Amino acid sequence: MPNVKINFNYKLTGADFRKRKAWFEIMNDPKATGRNREIEIDFDFLIGADGAHSAARYHLMKFARLDYHQEYIDTLWCEFKIEARELQANEDSSKRFRISPNHLHIWPGKQFMFIAIPSFVGLPLLRIFQIANTRPKDGSFTCTLFLPSSHFAHLSTSPSTLLPEFFDTHFPGVTDLIPRSSLIESFTTNPHLPLISIKCAPYHFSSSAVIVGDAAHAMVPFYGQGMNAGLEDVRILFEHLDAHTVASTTTSEDVNTARAAALEAYSAFRRQDAYAINDLALHNYEEMRRSVVSPVYKARKFLEEWLSIKVPGLGWKTQYSRVSFGNERYSEVVLKSERQGRLLVAWSLGLGVPVLGSVVGVIGYSLANWWVRRNR
Repeated sequence: MPNVKINFNYKLTGADFRKRKAWFEIMNDPKATGRNREIEIDFDFLIGADGAHSAARYHLMKFARLDYHQEYIDTLWCEFKIEARELQANEDSSKRFRISPNHLHIWPGKQFMFIAIPSFVGLPLLRIFQIANTRPKDGSFTCTLFLPSSHFAHLSTSPSTLLPEFFDTHFPGVTDLIPRSSLIESFTTNPHLPLISIKCAPYHFSSSAVIVGDAAHAMVPFYGQGMNAGLEDVRILFEHLDAHTVASTTTSEDVNTARAAALEAYSAFRRQDAYAINDLALHNYEEMRRSVVSPVYKARKFLEEWLSIKVPGLGWKTQYSRVSFGNERYSEVVLKSERQGRLLVAWSLGLGVPVLGSVVGVIGYSLANWWVRRNR
């Protein structure tokens, strides 16, 4: 687009959101003899989409009364890889996969887990979306170990002996898919990275600035919604901006007043959904590493999926399908899932008691409703 200019290696070092001025340090400036050169720019509207460690958010906190909560969970992650099989002559390309490419593979360990996801190596981002329902071409799997920091420290003392033993004990079968030498090399050369969860509000100041994406709500990756939530921020932000548009003949003061109202409405609307998906992502880690082996959990998931497929008229859906395959608000998904959970408890308590089933069901629903409110 002719009216868009992209500058790389510009670091935001300061901002005055009342005077609408920002200062950028030009990184790797060939003209710099000491400290990198800094420039001042005037802006009308600044959108900070600069990630979890956002400079835009940092400077916004000097102007807005911004509530802020940052949490590092006691888990680090490290990446591994299951290589594709070498095909024999005339062998079907689907044989390149050592395990099913149509599933997310989880080795749960209660306090930790190991996962494997089919890789989309060498494909542009948009192409990945286009082939979301087809098999990836690479044949390899990207794997991730999620483990408390104390375990990483212990394994790092002697990875050549401790790491294969740890995998054989807690993730049986992985060393048949990843050679021990590759397992050790990945553990020792790939970084052990932290996981951060950030909540803040509001997301704007007056009519001059707003933050979106990880800058506003960085989350742990266990629901796969980080990028989706950021893209949704943009859609919802511009819906609010469009709803507060003014005629092109109006003054700049009227434009700023309308934009300030739009940003105020956006912050109020988006906060509860951003908080909800952050909590869902943290909770899903508990499900993935622990709950998936629980018979009660598996029974509930089976019943929920059966109802959603066999009796669609009930409007019953799993929480995951609501979050991942629709545009329902995250906060509304939570409320609907809680309601479905209470109904399941009520129905379960009513089973096997034909005469008193309805009474027991009502009591069970009331108790479940009280328990959910008490533990929310």
